[in-house]
Amino acid sequence: MKADRIDHIGIVVRSIEEKLGFYRSFLGLELDGIEQLPERGLKVAFLKVGDMRIELLESTKSDSEISGFLEKRGEGIHHIAYHVDDIVEAIKKASSMGYRPLSKEPAVGAGGVKVAFLHPKTTGGILVELVEGSH
Repeated sequence: MKADRIDHIGIVVRSIEEKLGFYRSFLGLELDGIEQLPERGLKVAFLKVGDMRIELLESTKSDSEISGFLEKRGEGIHHIAYHVDDIVEAIKKASSMGYRPLSKEPAVGAGGVKVAFLHPKTTGGILVELVEGSH
């Protein structure tokens, strides 16, 4: 198992619509799509920048997976996502090396890709997302 690229950088925002002007008008990034993830309490937007993307995450319910982050830290960088070719193998390897996955099985992320997160206390303070598949 080896990460072959940075897939995206996740940024928590209070309102995707309010932030799109900065990314599209000022930075000139192309909007790659907006998706609702009701089961996770999220609305996400992807913007292309070179060979990777920026993911804007907006909470759509008070107990979403990012609501605590937003309350404690406010808007800002939430995670860095690395693309892997086998997420199940990546989760096993992370566990065996002391990098704690937040779940034992991959979840379904935006665009139907498989995702898993590694606890920031075991990765130098950064929430790491592993992504298998293409958006």
